[in-house]
Amino acid sequence: MTNLLKIFLLATTPLGELRLSIPMGILVYNIDPALVFFVSVIGNLIPAILLLLFLKKVSGFLSEKSFVFKRAFSWWENNAREKHIGKIQDYGAIGLALFIAVPLPLTGAWTGALLATIMNLPLKKSSLTVVAGVTGAGIIVTSAIMLGINIKIIFGWQTLVGVVAFAIIIFLFFKKKFHGK
Repeated sequence: MTNLLKIFLLATTPLGELRLSIPMGILVYNIDPALVFFVSVIGNLIPAILLLLFLKKVSGFLSEKSFVFKRAFSWWENNAREKHIGKIQDYGAIGLALFIAVPLPLTGAWTGALLATIMNLPLKKSSLTVVAGVTGAGIIVTSAIMLGINIKIIFGWQTLVGVVAFAIIIFLFFKKKFHGK
């Protein structure tokens, strides 16, 4: 299996998406960042668009046939509703695109496609929203990796570790401040 195919397949996974495929392509396989970006974005869009097209039909069919599928789909939808829909629905498609673009766990194309389905966005609007969000996430992740590489080259790995630690502290501070967790 070629390294580009590995990157593509990593981008299609619900847990890896671009947060895994882009760093692997650039840092592990030493592939050109522009090529990694393109392959990762395409790989991440394919399952998201398929979800937009078929999620309601497939989940309905499988839920009728199997209690396990019914529970799994119900849990996934309820979890997405509880954690995300209220924050996003006020901003519509723009809020959903920003949600998808933020490269944090459970904020990617898979969850975005589910939320678009729950929000009953029309297919054209939800597709454009997912494309915008995935492209934004790809830009953010690729930029962060390239920035990290340049910080390491110019200032050394100790500075890079310090910058990452500082970013984590800031993130946790704002998470606690705005979410009370």
